[in-house]
Amino acid sequence: MKQFSIGLNILVLILIGILFYLHFDGKNKSVKPVSAKRGDNNSKDAPATGSRIAYFEMDSLQANYNYFKDALSLLKDKEQAMNTELAGLEKAYQRRVNEWQKKGASMSQSEADAAQRENAQLQQAYQSRKQSLEESVAKQSMEFKKDIKKKIEGYLSEYNRDKNYTYVLSYEPDFIFLKDTTLNITNDLVTGLNATYKKK
Repeated sequence: MKQFSIGLNILVLILIGILFYLHFDGKNKSVKPVSAKRGDNNSKDAPATGSRIAYFEMDSLQANYNYFKDALSLLKDKEQAMNTELAGLEKAYQRRVNEWQKKGASMSQSEADAAQRENAQLQQAYQSRKQSLEESVAKQSMEFKKDIKKKIEGYLSEYNRDKNYTYVLSYEPDFIFLKDTTLNITNDLVTGLNATYKKK
């Protein structure tokens, strides 16, 4: 029984030695890259098997991309013009209300009815204009976002011709918890986009 136990231990040691050898010997063997096309043994530059990923920081892009800053400035101007117009309509309405209040009890029934109708019309006109202006600002904001996205995609398409990135991501602190700064292409992106915008 004792000899059987010793023999079993020796067998286990031999098996562990073989597994150890196979494990570390397999690491040293070079793996031949897969050619780009099947049957093409002359392909020198075979594609890498892993994905290549780069990223850019959206807040830095927004702060330094001139087109984005100009678009934001135009949008702010439009919002300011909207607020100014709405404030003017509110003042005009308030003046009319003050006129009705001054007349007060001296108004006839027909004048009071006319004032109520005018009041309802002024409120409706204000709400309609407000909605129209807000929709116009929202539409322009959406168009700017689409245009900026299109410009970024267009530039990255050219930029990536010799970089061969599989993905280029927009870095958002709320969604990404670790980043390798060597993959950050923000400066390249901002420089390239500004150069393209300057030409136009």
